[in-house]
Amino acid sequence: MKNRWSQLALGVICMMAISSPQYVWALFTKPLTAALGVSLPAIQVTFSLLVLLQAFLSPFQGFLIEKFGTRTLLATGAALTGLSWVLSAYAGNVGELYLAYGVLGGIGTGIIYVGVVGHMVQWFPDRRGLATGLAAAGYGSGAILTTIPISHIIAASNYRHALLEFGIILGAVGILAALGLRKPDTTALAALRTRVKTSTNSESARDYTPLEMVKTPIFWVLFAMMTMMCTSGLMVISQMGAFTKDFGMGDVLVFGVAALPLALSIDRITNGFTRPFFGWVSDRIGRETTMVIAFTLEGAAMIAWLFTRNDPTVFVLMSGVVFFGWGEIFSLFPATLTDTFGTRHATTNYGVLYIAFGVGSVLGGPVAALLHDATHSWIPVFEAIIVMNFLTALLAQFVLRPARRRWLARPAAVHDTVEPHPAPVLAQA
Repeated sequence: MKNRWSQLALGVICMMAISSPQYVWALFTKPLTAALGVSLPAIQVTFSLLVLLQAFLSPFQGFLIEKFGTRTLLATGAALTGLSWVLSAYAGNVGELYLAYGVLGGIGTGIIYVGVVGHMVQWFPDRRGLATGLAAAGYGSGAILTTIPISHIIAASNYRHALLEFGIILGAVGILAALGLRKPDTTALAALRTRVKTSTNSESARDYTPLEMVKTPIFWVLFAMMTMMCTSGLMVISQMGAFTKDFGMGDVLVFGVAALPLALSIDRITNGFTRPFFGWVSDRIGRETTMVIAFTLEGAAMIAWLFTRNDPTVFVLMSGVVFFGWGEIFSLFPATLTDTFGTRHATTNYGVLYIAFGVGSVLGGPVAALLHDATHSWIPVFEAIIVMNFLTALLAQFVLRPARRRWLARPAAVHDTVEPHPAPVLAQA
């Protein structure tokens, strides 16, 4: 079905349109602190609101998408994201900034992120890893197109003009892309499901509601695994400036470029590439096997990073390997979840699992900082993260794999111990 590739392209555009609020935020912190007359920690609350609301509201947003339609809700999410920047341009105090950029932006970006991932797993039952990976890569790399233009506008004019102009542009692009989205109808769904390669990634015999899903041990294994992996990557994202300075890399040049911005640039590339790559791999060799490879890779890279922290070149290169072993969680976990619990409630189900991202942001941010302050060293933080990486790989191999095999091998009659839902008539939304 060629049409599904156009759906994927539109979904990627939606993701790219809402990536800037998170990934270019650093460009606005300095001018905002000066313009609003507040401290940097006070300004950073805005970013925390954006991330936490994006994660913790995702189950409710997924429910709304399933109830009112993909097209309508995603267009609304794009409009809210664009509006959040427009209103932020006129914010006269930090409270107004919290409401505009943090709250409104968190709601808007959360709708798009959960909605696009839920959309992709329905259109690509045979290539869920690749499709969700490409969509997630759109979110991870979309800001590459806006970072330089926004920085130029801020330098030439001011941050308010940048927020206003790009709020309108990104909102309009997201709305137009969202209006082209539609769900596969029942006939298309039946045809698509015949493409699933049962030799590697079997699919559930029926669709499970979020309430049914959270009553299963498999879901909580997935939730624990995703929480630990989110903690790992978000610790590096949020604390990299601090531990780079403590390791003596703050002012060191690598290939003629400061180590920190060079590492961040490499990380952006590897973090984007790994999502479709490992998603594609998982479609061929299985989800759990791919998890073991990726999570072990990140754990090994973290060890190398820690033991070679005095070598600037290795430090920069290992940061890229760490993110190559981390970013794939945004393709592997939604694909695995939908394989296990079906497609009908995929958007809401992933919204529930995505709460793990919010938990990980707390553990990797303030909790990791508290551990550093208590021990006066980043080494215990790294040790905790390394343990999480290898523990998650072990859970994938020895707990998740056998549990899912038993789950998916059950006869249909066993799956239907709870009254099955009638086949849905999906709206063209």
